[in-house]
Amino acid sequence: MFNITGLYNSLISLVLNNLNQIITFIGLFLGSIIIVKVFEKIILVRIKKIAKKTTIKFDDLIIEIIDSVKWPFYIVFALFLASRFVELYGKLDLYIYYLFLLILVYYITKGIQSIINFCAKRLLEKEREKGNDSLDPSAILLLKRIAIGLVWGIAIILLLQNFGYNVSALVAGLGVGGIAIAFALQNILGDFFAAFSIYFDKPFETGDYIVVGDDSGTVKKIGIKSTRIQTLRGEELVVSNKKLTDMKIHNFKKMDKRRANFTLGLGYSTSNKKLKKAKVIIEEIIENMEGVELDRVNFTSFGDFSLDFEIVYYLDSREYSFYMDKQGEINFKIKEKLEEEGINIPYPTQTLNINKNE
Repeated sequence: MFNITGLYNSLISLVLNNLNQIITFIGLFLGSIIIVKVFEKIILVRIKKIAKKTTIKFDDLIIEIIDSVKWPFYIVFALFLASRFVELYGKLDLYIYYLFLLILVYYITKGIQSIINFCAKRLLEKEREKGNDSLDPSAILLLKRIAIGLVWGIAIILLLQNFGYNVSALVAGLGVGGIAIAFALQNILGDFFAAFSIYFDKPFETGDYIVVGDDSGTVKKIGIKSTRIQTLRGEELVVSNKKLTDMKIHNFKKMDKRRANFTLGLGYSTSNKKLKKAKVIIEEIIENMEGVELDRVNFTSFGDFSLDFEIVYYLDSREYSFYMDKQGEINFKIKEKLEEEGINIPYPTQTLNINKNE
């Protein structure tokens, strides 16, 4: 039969034998609580006032992280601190240690997550401050989620290791599984990592006019798997990010000036005097055109059907539409002036000499 009196006497004996330990533990616990409250009510309040006077946002983040730590952590911290100086009954000190470790890792991981969120937000804000309003934030947000996932994963593995579990087999299993997934998704992962390469290396950005192979157009969106380009014809060209990083890309937005050149052929019947006159006409037309700077006009070659001039000039704008407008205007004026001077721009012709042997 259960002996209540015996149990009561045993508890009284246990308390009396460990009275000094209990008093010391309670004193240390209450003292720790007082220290924490002093830090929270006096020191932390003063730090907040100092942080408000600064223009740096990172110190506000640190204050916010510290302020997010609530009373459960303080109580567990006080229990853990008190248990370090006294010998508790059974495995009570070990359980307190596990509880403290669990809540400590939780708040540290949560703080690192806040820092990652802050860095991602600031990165997006800086891009928009540069005027890049069309920035696609998908890559940054995905990178942020991956970083947060890795932090929580590492935190869980560290907790399991400190709780006495063998995590070597778990890590090895995750490694083998990761390799298998990487092989299965190698094309998708190739595009995924290429997206980060494009974002950080910046061979082009949203709004740039680029030439890719036989296609050209304005970059509208840089996604996780593909980049979308609006061509001059109006359709949307979708190119995988991995393919873009492997190709030669001409980025016209990087130019301070746009260089243009074209060839003009005059008939073989044109005299030297008129050839020299044609050179002067072309030079005057381009030199008097707004937004255009003449580089050179040269009589370069005797072609199959014409006497060829090479004309090179620079435009103040790098926009393709501006270049096409100016080139068309130059062509109209050159044709008009040459017609006034009676200088012929020939059709492609070919003379065939036949020797008839009788």
